[in-house]
Order: sequence, then structure tokens, then C-alpha cells
Amino acid sequence: MRVVIDTNILVSGSINPHGAPGRVVDAVLTEAVTVLYDDRIIGEYRDVLRRLKFGFNQGDVDALALFIETTGELAAVKGLDVVLPDPDDLAFLEVADAGSADGLVTGNPKHFKPVRGRHRVNIWRPADLLSRLH
Repeated sequence: MRVVIDTNILVSGSINPHGAPGRVVDAVLTEAVTVLYDDRIIGEYRDVLRRLKFGFNQGDVDALALFIETTGELAAVKGLDVVLPDPDDLAFLEVADAGSADGLVTGNPKHFKPVRGRHRVNIWRPADLLSRLH
């Protein structure tokens, strides 16, 4: 299964590995899913996960980002004529669309409801992905 993973899933899953986001991170690490990405997404993963407030080991953050780059799939993105509530989320939607992802996994599905335009990307919560994997 080919998915885009929102940064909030990696943060939540790293903080609490026993919840649904943690099981999504496990699916990434066991290669049960292929993560689609581009440079913007990898950059955001690194920037957000390195924030001191989370207290994550910097080496672990870099290893996770490198793992996703190595095992995932780089998407050649084309812009979408969509306006989202948070413009920073557009990268995730564009990668999912360009890479024909099965879904975009996020803890905040409402962030991907356009205020202008439409998209055809499936927006899933972590539990939605997990139910599809089993």
C-alpha cells in the first residue's frame, strides 16, 4: 500500500508507540506500507521532529527520515489548484495526488478539506489505514 504520512502521525507515533499512530509508524518501519514523499515533506519531518519540545534523539530523527527516503518513493509533484486551510499541508496533498497514493494518513483530516477547489485523494485517520492493512 502506498501512502503519504502527515508529520503529526510521526510525532504522535513517536511519543506514544502503543496507539494507532504508533502502529502506523511500525507499518512504515516494517515496510508494510510504502511512504511517498518529496523534499518538502522530508524537510518538514526533520524540522518538526527536531524541535526541542519533543525531546527526540536527533540521530533517531535523521535515521527515520533517511529510512523513509531509502525505502519510500520520491514523487514528481505537479501543483494542484486547491487552497487548504493551512497552506503548509498542500505538499502532502500534492505528493499524494501526483504519486497516486492509496491514501494520505493524518490526525487532522479537516485540514485537507479545501476552502477552494477539489482533490481526489483519500484522507485517512491512522485507524483507517490499519484496518486496510489487516
